[in-house]
Amino acid sequence: MATKTETQQATVAAPANLETFDWNAFENDSAIYNAPKEEIEAKYDQTLSKVQVGEVVEGTVIGLNKREVVVNIGYKSEGIIPISEFRYNPELAVGEKVEVYVESAEDKKGQLVLSHKKARQLRSWDRVNEALEKDEVIKGYIKCRTKGGMIVDVFGIEAFLPGSQIDVKPIRDYDMYVGKTMEFKVVKINQEFRNVVVSHKALIEAELEAQKKEIMSKLEKGQILEGTVKNITSYGVFIDLGGVDGLIHITDLSWGRVNHPEEIVKLDQKLNVVILDFDDAKKRIALGLKQLTPHPWDALDPNLKVGDKVKGRVVVMADYGAFVEITPGVEGLIHVSEMSWSQHLRSAQEFLKVGDEVEAVILTLDHEERKMSLGIKQLTPDPWADIETKYAVGTRHTAKVRNFTNFGVFVEIEEGIDGLIHISDLSWTKKIKHPSEFTQIGADIDVVVLEIDKENRRLSLGHKQLEENPWNAFEQQFAVDTVHTGTITEMNDKGAVVSLGENLEGFAPAKQLVKEDGTTAKVGETLEFKVVEFSKATKRIILSHTRLHEDVKRAEAQAEIAEKKRADEAAKDSVKKLNASIEKTTLGDISGLAELKAKMEAAEKPQKAAKKAEAAEAVAETEEK
Repeated sequence: MATKTETQQATVAAPANLETFDWNAFENDSAIYNAPKEEIEAKYDQTLSKVQVGEVVEGTVIGLNKREVVVNIGYKSEGIIPISEFRYNPELAVGEKVEVYVESAEDKKGQLVLSHKKARQLRSWDRVNEALEKDEVIKGYIKCRTKGGMIVDVFGIEAFLPGSQIDVKPIRDYDMYVGKTMEFKVVKINQEFRNVVVSHKALIEAELEAQKKEIMSKLEKGQILEGTVKNITSYGVFIDLGGVDGLIHITDLSWGRVNHPEEIVKLDQKLNVVILDFDDAKKRIALGLKQLTPHPWDALDPNLKVGDKVKGRVVVMADYGAFVEITPGVEGLIHVSEMSWSQHLRSAQEFLKVGDEVEAVILTLDHEERKMSLGIKQLTPDPWADIETKYAVGTRHTAKVRNFTNFGVFVEIEEGIDGLIHISDLSWTKKIKHPSEFTQIGADIDVVVLEIDKENRRLSLGHKQLEENPWNAFEQQFAVDTVHTGTITEMNDKGAVVSLGENLEGFAPAKQLVKEDGTTAKVGETLEFKVVEFSKATKRIILSHTRLHEDVKRAEAQAEIAEKKRADEAAKDSVKKLNASIEKTTLGDISGLAELKAKMEAAEKPQKAAKKAEAAEAVAETEEK
């Protein structure tokens, strides 16, 4: 097919007879176009191909620059296409065949209008599906970055390239791929939504798989290989061994404590590793880094012994103690009980924190088990060594309240010297149900040493012993049947607690709280109480308010009975005297007197019966109360 340029060259190169050539006609164009115009146009059209608008045809690149590509499709004019439509193919060169879409045979300027992009789009979907079916390798241009991956131009279609499918190793900088043309495989097509997913990773996995098989076949435990740090996680480091990955667990990075692998290695760092174990089936390789150096315990000073002082840094804290690193890989535990001579419960965080430089004494040392226990309290003298001298029985001291129990108060006289004040030794007179009623945590309290148990490191202390026992004086003051004024401070089903003055209390049973008007006394009332029982040994005073008015009634009843008894005896004396005088009288007088006596006795009988009944009723009432 002759092009326009070739036709022009043929016309210029046609032979001419210079002797007979009509130069005037040439100057007037009459010599060249001497045939009819229609005939000339028909001959010219025969040299050109026919184009149809909307067709996809093949053309040849005849020129290109930074902005445009000139394509010849055999038409009377060439088409100019923006070079941006070929950015997927940066290697485009003159002479290369390309497909173009005929948008118009000519524009306003008579220029052929072509589009490579539209041609690709019309054929792209079929090509993409064909590439998926045949598992073909295709080229694509990475246009931009998007969430989770990249957008790739494939045959004019925007396909998605997931970040995980860019390469076999994790990609840290997606932007470095933007603007690049790479080879891909179509891995998924959604026909309904026309979504295409491509992968670059799939191209190299087959090659890597072959490499993996070759590498795995040559692996041996204990083998030392060179690798590159591929990925760092919180639990370990992935190493690229040249096509196969292995994992160095965080515990195999260093003999010392490692908080995060980033403390030891960096991305893309090359290092030697030793193969600890591998699984052919699962393609798992366990690697080690610390195993390339001797164990620090083997290099520990052989002269080190129990009792020696060592220095180190606190690397781990726990509630029960602190781990101190003597040298990288050699640690000792300082238990919380070895941090202070104090006996009361405390947390290790109160003494130390991570990063502290400490000096400690070796308490136990086991090279075989690679264990060491340390102590820091041993750096100060044991306060219990001279306890009998410093805190002798009977001496008085000031202590600080540390803790409460139901049975007493734990106090600290000094660091490491603790003691117990039993609840019964807090007060001579006050009934204390819980120590919190008497003092509070953190408060100072005066104590006297009652007993020393050096073996168990215990002191028995007292507070009430600071004063004389007031019950010696109370024995006379609160003798039985003495009456005292008291105030009811507390009541329960059994009775009431009665305050008899400062720090002295008595107890009144419930039935002894009945007042004279029949009502029961209440909390806050101040009344008179009679002591009905006093015990110095048990420090107990039993009181009664009811006895006060019961005793008054009983005394009145007894006085009334005594008065009636005296009246009865006087009446009997009168009768006796009368009887005697009657006997001395005459018979006539006797009969008269006898009649008088009978009348008198008859009159006395009802009076005596009434008096006996009244007296019996008074006695019964008193006994009932």
